[in-house]
Amino acid sequence: MTDPLNNSYYRATAKSWKTRPSFSQVNKYDVIVIGGGFTGLSAALACAEKGLTVALIEAKTIGFGASGRNGGQLIPGLRWSMRELDEEFGRERAQAIFDLAYGAVDRVKQRIDRHGIQCDLKNGHLEAAYKPAHFDAMQRDAEFLAREFGWKAQIVQPQNMERHIRGGGYHGGIYDPQGGHFHPLNYALGLAEAAEAAGVEIFENSFVRPEEVDAQNIIVATDTWTQDIDQRLGRYTIPIMNYNIATSPLESWQDFLPSDAAVADSRFVLNYFRLSADKRLIFGGGEKYVQTPPADIASFVRKHIAEVFPSLANAPIDYAWGGAVGVTMNRLPHLGRNGNIYFAHGFSGHGALVTTLAGELLAEAVTGTMERFDVLANLPHQPFPGGKFLSRPLATLGLLYYALRDRL
Repeated sequence: MTDPLNNSYYRATAKSWKTRPSFSQVNKYDVIVIGGGFTGLSAALACAEKGLTVALIEAKTIGFGASGRNGGQLIPGLRWSMRELDEEFGRERAQAIFDLAYGAVDRVKQRIDRHGIQCDLKNGHLEAAYKPAHFDAMQRDAEFLAREFGWKAQIVQPQNMERHIRGGGYHGGIYDPQGGHFHPLNYALGLAEAAEAAGVEIFENSFVRPEEVDAQNIIVATDTWTQDIDQRLGRYTIPIMNYNIATSPLESWQDFLPSDAAVADSRFVLNYFRLSADKRLIFGGGEKYVQTPPADIASFVRKHIAEVFPSLANAPIDYAWGGAVGVTMNRLPHLGRNGNIYFAHGFSGHGALVTTLAGELLAEAVTGTMERFDVLANLPHQPFPGGKFLSRPLATLGLLYYALRDRL
């Protein structure tokens, strides 16, 4: 079966595409990073900047996983609102989480600027309320975030939503000018070039496990493939399949997304969409809890487009692809350390910004600076129940329950 990535808009428009050699351990390194997505690339780059000798090993090609296939939405923060984090952990700990999670916006933009990464970066993200009750909660969260943490996003009343989106029948939303969207694969490829320029040796098409390599420290940044190299660690996430399409360029794009902001709605099984640099609609809709892709990805996603933009129900679709997102039980990222092995995964569909931060925190940790790393490493986590064979079916039942609630 052809991998869905082979028909992605990102793969078709990738810059600076090149292949790297396979791994053979000739040298011993200070750090070996396993995984060539945002987390691994930023970790390798940050380690090299600290003067360490670094090898990065990718089982496929750079950006092959979620980092090169995602919706490209840059959403500040974590899946929990700051109001929820403050209630759960108290102000001091919540402030530390805020400083990291919301500071990730600047970390990504600084990397893009510093290394001249051409990845179609645009500002502006809108969270759209699927139900009136969702908008009420959004307003409370936004007001709390501004009042207590100084992060100001704009509350968009229902009658003003057409400034950003003309379709969907949404009940208001929150527009964050500090969020945005980009071409994720080009960002990954840009990080890879920056890492190589800093001295990182990158190897592709090389499947390795931590016990098979020799380094003072090992970073595991494999997200949904973690189960393949560490079954115990892999129990902390399950893969959820997401599918995306890119239409032909839209001449009348202003009739759909006039502010050119990325949009994600508030459903548990959400729709998320944006315009590419050449004004295609990139749309992700629906989820599947089995890893076998639909026979026709374009048709699978098209029905969700029709719900939001009926006039685009039959729009030409030039690209259709999919991939897995690693989701934790509480939908917060899972960072930690086992001896000389450090890891970060489970960004739960909210990782386009936080993964860069996580990589830099991993680099701090391997050099002995644990304070910021521990802020996220100390978030509470439990493995999915049911062991090797039952964890995924049990998690699927729970996810289906929340998906059903969207329809009620």
